Amino acid sequence: MLESATIKIFLVNGHPNGLRTAELSNWTGKAIAAPRTEINDLLKRDELVNPGIYLLTGVDEDSGDRTIYIGEAENVSKRLKNHTNRDFWSSITAFISKDGNLTKAHIRYLEGKLINRANEAGAAIVMNSTSSGAKLPESDTAEMDIFLDKIFALLPILGISHFNKVVERPSQDKGLLHCSVKELMATGTRTSNGFVVFAGSQAVEEHRPSADIIRRIRDRLLDKGVLSRDQGCLIFTKDYEFGSPSTAGGVVRGGNTNGLTAWKNAGGKNLKDIELN
Repeated sequence: MLESATIKIFLVNGHPNGLRTAELSNWTGKAIAAPRTEINDLLKRDELVNPGIYLLTGVDEDSGDRTIYIGEAENVSKRLKNHTNRDFWSSITAFISKDGNLTKAHIRYLEGKLINRANEAGAAIVMNSTSSGAKLPESDTAEMDIFLDKIFALLPILGISHFNKVVERPSQDKGLLHCSVKELMATGTRTSNGFVVFAGSQAVEEHRPSADIIRRIRDRLLDKGVLSRDQGCLIFTKDYEFGSPSTAGGVVRGGNTNGLTAWKNAGGKNLKDIELN
């Protein structure tokens, strides 16, 4: 559990969503974040010639789901220049050590832990194909785990919720929403980041011929094991958070869906009417 701490955020260009740095009291680490539009200013930062880890975040244009790429480099600035030809990301967040004590093994360890955490959370599409990781001596492992805790403490402040675990299913029916199609039923709930469909929910096996985007999303979820085929329908094998109720409803129904009207509570009131009250 983290102790009380003071967070110091500096808006380099005076804009809250622009280039900014963030530090925690009694911590040797430092975060530098910027939107893609300010990458040139970010790459000029002296701190980024040091070893560190970085997160490239954005939104998948097909599904509307959040995306994240997690990397490490002994010279963060130099490595980031290699990512300018990739268009899936819109923001950068990097972490370095102010005392210069991060080694190659340290940053590989942090990268591996972050990739594993992002995959476990399931709140975003992880663009990394594999996790690197590194084995460290016991004392270094303990030190890097503390460093990692500080990173997780700063991420929400910097607007990154990609590592948050999907909301748990309520113990009572209050807040649960249902989407039905062809005698099949899916259950989910609205979240601060979109909409989560709970494990055990059903979806139609066949998608509509015109639903190209939904088809790609469903194919990806089948490949990842989030969806599985079961006796003429698809089953959600685990809770999964989508970027919007409409994307969630589209996956359930196999085609474009207005999620605000498709998801209803036990009394038959749809999500649109619920949110207007």
